[in-house]
Amino acid sequence: MKFIIKLFPEITIKSKPVRKQLVNQLRDNMRRVLKQVNEHVKVTGQWDRIDVDIDAPGSADDQGTAARIAQALQCIPGIANFIEVTEHSFSSFDDIFQLTKNVYAETLAGKSFVVRVKRAGKHDFKSGDVERYVGGGLLQHTGARAVDLHNPDLTVNLEIRDDKLYIITRRYEGLGGFPLGSQDAVLSLISGGFDSTVSSYLTMRRGLKTHFCFFNLGGSAHEVGVKQVALYLWEKYSQSHRVKFVTVPFEAVVAEILRSVHHSQMGVVLKRMMMRAAATVADEMKLVSLVTGESVAQVSSQTLMNLSVIDCVTDKLILRPLVTMDKLDIIRLSAQIGTEDFAKNMPEYCGVISDRPTTRAKMERIVEEEGNFNFDVLEQAIAEKATINIDEVMDSIVIAGDVEVVSTPAVNDVIVDIRHPNEEEKSPLELTNNEILKIPFYELASGSLPFDADKRYLLFCEKGTMSQLHASHMKQEGKANVLVYKP
Repeated sequence: MKFIIKLFPEITIKSKPVRKQLVNQLRDNMRRVLKQVNEHVKVTGQWDRIDVDIDAPGSADDQGTAARIAQALQCIPGIANFIEVTEHSFSSFDDIFQLTKNVYAETLAGKSFVVRVKRAGKHDFKSGDVERYVGGGLLQHTGARAVDLHNPDLTVNLEIRDDKLYIITRRYEGLGGFPLGSQDAVLSLISGGFDSTVSSYLTMRRGLKTHFCFFNLGGSAHEVGVKQVALYLWEKYSQSHRVKFVTVPFEAVVAEILRSVHHSQMGVVLKRMMMRAAATVADEMKLVSLVTGESVAQVSSQTLMNLSVIDCVTDKLILRPLVTMDKLDIIRLSAQIGTEDFAKNMPEYCGVISDRPTTRAKMERIVEEEGNFNFDVLEQAIAEKATINIDEVMDSIVIAGDVEVVSTPAVNDVIVDIRHPNEEEKSPLELTNNEILKIPFYELASGSLPFDADKRYLLFCEKGTMSQLHASHMKQEGKANVLVYKP
């Protein structure tokens, strides 16, 4: 079994040297990601396609491996679509018919169908000749109802390349976009909500290596939530390239704004302080561009005049992928990429709430207000930033309080699988003697756990970090019978 990868169309229209570079980058990215699924997967690049060969076809785990590989390929930028195929050698039309019948015989029962053939190479026959021969054979020798050239129940897709026959069993859509790492790297200002997660995804999809910058306004729970969603985005769409997660402590900056800035100008001033800090972080990381989730007129600070005043504090290019998108469209895209549940359950902290905020900020007024601001506070916040590799963000979380860890649960213990549904689906937790509840970590705070004081609840996640964190919080709330399960 193998997958044949079709390139994003914008790659194919590039000049020969650029196209070669992009294909090489995509192939390397695929190798890095797929190696984590199965180290024996072979990725070979060609001018117009990339082939993914699955090792040991027909083995007991072959179908499971194929499903995981397909899921991973759907999340790698640069892929327009791909097909799952079985590869065969042939020497006659009858070989093609017999091989196709072996694959499609059961599926065709009672259905109308059409055979479509794509051909590449030098042959003494045409694609239509193969279509007629195979179609007639399938109609005669299977339980197919009829051949229908215009509105068939099923299309039998075949590709012939030189002396190889590829029988297509399934087609998948890819992300499109450019291969990650083929464009410059950027720093995305992420708050964990709908907008910043979607804008980060869109830059990844366009081939931009996307680092994360979070401004902590005073909530530890918020920081944990943002780290969770940033890690999710990286693992799903950007895992071929390691990136950084930067936390800038902004509590003191917020306090200084509240003390020294008029309430109507606070929102714009806060954004300007964030841009200054982000630009400094970007300079240290040698990045030329910042990314935000702002959309024109969505909130008071996002009018054109306010955005213009905000942008003046830096000469960095500021990318706003959502600039003309409606909120509902952003939420729909968030659902598609898997960040909606994170955003809906994200703890929020708003330290600056303006009374009648300005929507038409004037530069002279903002400069006057910032003249009262002690910029030593901002410089101190930048100096105290914490930078960590994205794959280590959950390990860096400090867990308050001791939580008992159980390796062998008692018969009456309830195991609570708090992993994200995507992670749980890849590797289901199987226990024969215990009840298992599937409650994603972002739903625990909403009271989704049916709590019984007479039972022990053991929280489970892959590394144990998230389960310890949430068990610790619940212990502080008086739920001493919530423990951690770590096999």
